[in-house]
Amino acid sequence: MVMRKSVRILLVGDRSVGKTSLILSLVSEEFNEDVPPKAEEITIPADVTPEQVPTHIVDFSAVEQTEEQLVDEIQRAHVVCVVYSVDDEDSLEHVTTHWLPLVRSSAQGSPLPVILVGNKVDLVDYSTIDMVMSIMEEYPEIESCVECSARTLKNISEMFYYAQKAVLHPTGPLYVLESQDLTEECKKALTRIFKICDLDNDGLLSDTELNVFQKRCFNAPLQPQVLEDVKAVLSKNINDGVQNNCITLKGFLFLHCLFIQRGRNETVWTVLRKFGYNDSLRVTKDYLIPSVRVPHGCTSELNHRGQHFLQKLFEKHDKDRDGALSFTEMSCLFSTCPTPPWHPDFKRTVVTNSRGWMTMQGFMSYWSLITLMDLPLALEHLGFLGYNIIENESHANAVHVTREKSLDLAKKQSSRNVYQCHVIGQQKSGKSSFCACHIGHTLDVKGKYVKRDGSPPSLTVNSVLVYGQEKQLILREVEAKGMADPLMTEDTQCDVVCLVYDSNHPKSFEYVAEIYLRYFEGSKIPVLVVANKSDLPPVRQDYIHQPDEFCSRHKLAPPHLFSALPSPTGSSQHPDKDVYVKLATMAVFPRFQAAWVLFYRHRHLRQLTIMASDKEMWWRAGLGVAALTAIGFLISRLFRGEHR
Repeated sequence: MVMRKSVRILLVGDRSVGKTSLILSLVSEEFNEDVPPKAEEITIPADVTPEQVPTHIVDFSAVEQTEEQLVDEIQRAHVVCVVYSVDDEDSLEHVTTHWLPLVRSSAQGSPLPVILVGNKVDLVDYSTIDMVMSIMEEYPEIESCVECSARTLKNISEMFYYAQKAVLHPTGPLYVLESQDLTEECKKALTRIFKICDLDNDGLLSDTELNVFQKRCFNAPLQPQVLEDVKAVLSKNINDGVQNNCITLKGFLFLHCLFIQRGRNETVWTVLRKFGYNDSLRVTKDYLIPSVRVPHGCTSELNHRGQHFLQKLFEKHDKDRDGALSFTEMSCLFSTCPTPPWHPDFKRTVVTNSRGWMTMQGFMSYWSLITLMDLPLALEHLGFLGYNIIENESHANAVHVTREKSLDLAKKQSSRNVYQCHVIGQQKSGKSSFCACHIGHTLDVKGKYVKRDGSPPSLTVNSVLVYGQEKQLILREVEAKGMADPLMTEDTQCDVVCLVYDSNHPKSFEYVAEIYLRYFEGSKIPVLVVANKSDLPPVRQDYIHQPDEFCSRHKLAPPHLFSALPSPTGSSQHPDKDVYVKLATMAVFPRFQAAWVLFYRHRHLRQLTIMASDKEMWWRAGLGVAALTAIGFLISRLFRGEHR
C-alpha cells in the first residue's frame, strides 16, 4: 500500500497557548507580535516536506468557530496537535480533562494520532516532559510529545515533522509502549513476511534471502559489512537471534522492534507497505487483487511464470519429498494466508495419493480450476503467498487471458490449456462415478462407488495429454432435472458436453437424446455420448432411435462404452482413461467434430466385427482398417495444416 497522498494537521488547545503563532512562525520563519485570532489554512507543497507529501495545516479558534465546527475539523484531520503552554498548569490540565477526551470521542473509526505540543519553552527553565509521559501511558493514541517555542523557532519544524510522521508512519499499530514490544498484529504481519522471504523453508534467513528481502523493500542490496553488523547487534542483545550465521524469526522481529525504539518507524512501515499492509495492518484488496480484465468469451489461466512459482512452492513445502503434501505440510504452505483457496474436502475434486494427500498433479490442477472459475480468489492467494517477492512485480503477471473463443473456432484449434466439460444425464446414470474416475476413483467389484471421504464428487479436474501437450480438463456434473424443467444458461455454456446414459436401463437414453435436441443440436459445442455401465448387458432403449442410430443421424461419434469398474488386473487406476483424452481433444479441436465422428465410427465398426463370423469378420475388419487409415490421414493433414 502507498502512503497517504496528503496529510491534514489540526491544532487545538486553550486560548493564548500559541497555536496560531506556531503556524505563522513555521511559514514566515520569524515570530510576529501581531497575531490574528486564527490563521488561514496553510498548504505546504510536497517538495519542501521531508516525506514528499503535501501537508495542510489547520488552525482552530474558539472565538471564530463553534463546537460543531471543531468536531467536524477533528473528523477531517489525519492528526491532531494538542497544544498547551509550558508556563500554564491549567492549559496542561485541560489536555487530559477536555482536549484528549474530545478528540477521542469525535474521531470516527480508528483512533486519531495525537502529538502533544508544549509551547513557550523560552519563558521557563524547566521541562514538562516527565508529566506528559504519564499522559502518554493513559492515551496510547499519543504518538509523541515535543516542547517548542514560536518566539525563538525552537523545534517548530520538528513539531510538524512529528505530526506528519504520525500519519504516515504511526507507532500505535506497531508498538506497545507499556511492554516495549511489538503489537500482536505487527508480529503476525512480520512473521508472514519472514516466511515468504524464507525461500528454502528452513526457518532461517540466509544472506541471499536477506538480500532478496532488502531489494524487495528498499531496492538495494545489503553490503556485507552491514550484514555482519546486524548479526553482531542481534548476538549481543538476544539469544537465538542468529543461528548458523542466519537470522531467525526471533531476530527478525527484534530488529524491527529496535527500529521503532530508535524512532525509525518509517523503516518498518516501508517493509509492511511493500507487502501490502495498510495502517490497520491488514493486507489491502488493491494489493491482493490487481486489476485483470477478462473480456467476454475469454478465460483466465496460469501462465508459465505462475505455474513455475506454484511448482516451486509445492516442492519447498514437500519436506519428505514424497510428491504429496501431508496435512501438516499443507498447513505450513498456507500459513501466510487466512485460509487455503479451496475446501478442506479437496479429495473429491483432484488427484490425491493413497493417504488422501494432495499430489503435485492435484495441486496444479486445483490452481487451474480456481484461476478459471474464481480469478479474484486465485490472485488473492498468490498475493498472500508472496508471488512477487522474487520478480518484484504484480502477481497479475502470473495470469494469462486467453483469446476469444470465436477466434479459436475460426482457426479450428483452441489456444487454451484449461477446458470445461459438462456431464449431463439422468439420475443414477453414473455421472458421479464417471467424474470420479477422472481423478482415479473407481467402483468396487460389486459395483459400489468407493467413497474416500463422503459423497461422490460433482466437480473434478485432472490433467490429460492431447497430442503430447498437457491440458487441464474440468468435469462438472449437471444436476439432473425432468424434461419439463429447463437447464440453466450456465449448464449449457462449456467447451465440450458429455451426455451419459445407463446402457442397462431402457429409459436412460431418452433423457440425453432430448437434452441434445433441445440444447446442443446445431450448436458449436462438441458433444460425446457415453454408454455407461458397459460391464453389464446392454438393453434396448425405449426411444424412437437406438443410441448408435441417433448418433449417426445427428453426426455424432458413436456412444463411447464406459465402465467405472476397476481394471481386471487389480490396478487402482481406471482402465478407460481414453474417454477423458477424447473429451479434451474434442475441446481443443472444436471444429473437427465431423472428422472425429468418422474416425470413431469406423473404429466402432471395427470393434463390432469381432462378434461376426471369421470370414465376414476379416472382410469387414479390412474395410475398417482401410477407412481408419484414410480418416487418420485426413485428420493428420488437418492438424498439420493448423500448425503451419
